[in-house]
Amino acid sequence: MKKNFLISLFLTLGILVFGQDITGEWNGILHVQGIQLRVVFHVLKTDTGYSVTMDSPDQGAKGLPTSKTSFENSVLTVEMAAAGIQYTGKLDNTGGITGTFSQGGQSFPMNLTREAVEKVVLKRSQEPVKPYPYYSEEVTFENKKDNITLAGTLTLPKKEGNYPVVVLITGSGPQNRDEELMGHKPFLVLSDYLTRRGIGVLRYDDRGTYASNGNFAKSTTFDFASDVESAVNYLKTRKEIDQKHIGLIGHSEGGIIAPIVAVNCKSVSFIVLMAGTGISGGEILLLQQELIGRASGIKEENLKKTTDINREIYNIIRNTSDTTKLKSELTDFIKLKIKEIPGLNIPAGSTENDVIKTQLTILTSPWMLNFISYNPAPLLEKVKCPVLAINGSKDLQVPSSVNLPAIKEALKKGGNKKTTIKELPGLNHLFQECTTGLPKEYSEIDQTISPIALNTMADWIKETISLPVKH
Repeated sequence: MKKNFLISLFLTLGILVFGQDITGEWNGILHVQGIQLRVVFHVLKTDTGYSVTMDSPDQGAKGLPTSKTSFENSVLTVEMAAAGIQYTGKLDNTGGITGTFSQGGQSFPMNLTREAVEKVVLKRSQEPVKPYPYYSEEVTFENKKDNITLAGTLTLPKKEGNYPVVVLITGSGPQNRDEELMGHKPFLVLSDYLTRRGIGVLRYDDRGTYASNGNFAKSTTFDFASDVESAVNYLKTRKEIDQKHIGLIGHSEGGIIAPIVAVNCKSVSFIVLMAGTGISGGEILLLQQELIGRASGIKEENLKKTTDINREIYNIIRNTSDTTKLKSELTDFIKLKIKEIPGLNIPAGSTENDVIKTQLTILTSPWMLNFISYNPAPLLEKVKCPVLAINGSKDLQVPSSVNLPAIKEALKKGGNKKTTIKELPGLNHLFQECTTGLPKEYSEIDQTISPIALNTMADWIKETISLPVKH
């Protein structure tokens, strides 16, 4: 699963230089492990001094409050203490702000300007170039259950006709219709590939992000599943869609969502699981931490300590349904571990209480509580439509050696004989040809999705719905 970068701030800005007022809007772009996140600060004058709120447009967040604001020597300091994050910047002679953003011992340069900023578009070799040789339409559809509108793109081989279609389902974290991450647009590449081969595609912005409305932060995997059901229902209203051949392709968390929708929505005729899981979320997180830590060179002794602590935390979450009681138990446990392990990392400028608040915010979010406890196997047993499950052999986030057998066993137990399970050699979690499989490689690789993965999915879909397969 992909980790979302926590946007909370400890902001330091010069107040006045050459008579220029610091109040107003400041814009910057934060670069973190290949991800570009636009940041907007609103500096306001108050009766007692100044205050700052923040927007994160790429995460659908606006007006985030800060916890503390103070001035010293023409420097404005603003804190969101719970996240232990710092940004230090100074107004320069050009009227801009030069600064550094720090979190968890890592620092990233981030400069601010009065002008609106745009993300740098990285052109990857596989990304299609307009004009496309197929029909493309911007669409919206309603999730009537949650009263939200979702926005996306529908691509069809031609404007007129009757075509099979797939709905693309993103992985965890707020993402746009292209599943844009690490400088790549996997769903743009996948959509283009399939549409050129006679298969229509609907991809859309996650709820609460980009052009879709709703509240992402308070949503769970099952809420996202209801969005997919709404997408399927929308496709059923389109005359260009072959109603008998509506499928789903889910990547990572999307591979958890696709089976949920397939069981609840009989209109789904097939599903493709790209690095989907077959074991509980808590087990997935423990494996992730172990595999990524080991590949990053962390000592086995430290890996074991981390694994033991997190396993206990996940057990507390599984066994405690009352949120107030859960927060109390987690607080006591984390305090105990901080005392037992003096070397436990507390970011510079943060306190023990800051660390605890941050951990509670993450661990008790609706999504995390659901993810840690959810086991996809029982629901996979109920899936009756054809299933393709693929995984890269170098995936360190959803390891194939554990998840593919679990998916296969669950489908077999449920009596589903229309299944294909494939491990694709040398591919990582994004299905790129890679060296180590570490997430830090994702942005360094030019390839967005391996042709092997693209061919595997397209050929399986066409064989499943009896379309001619061309090699």
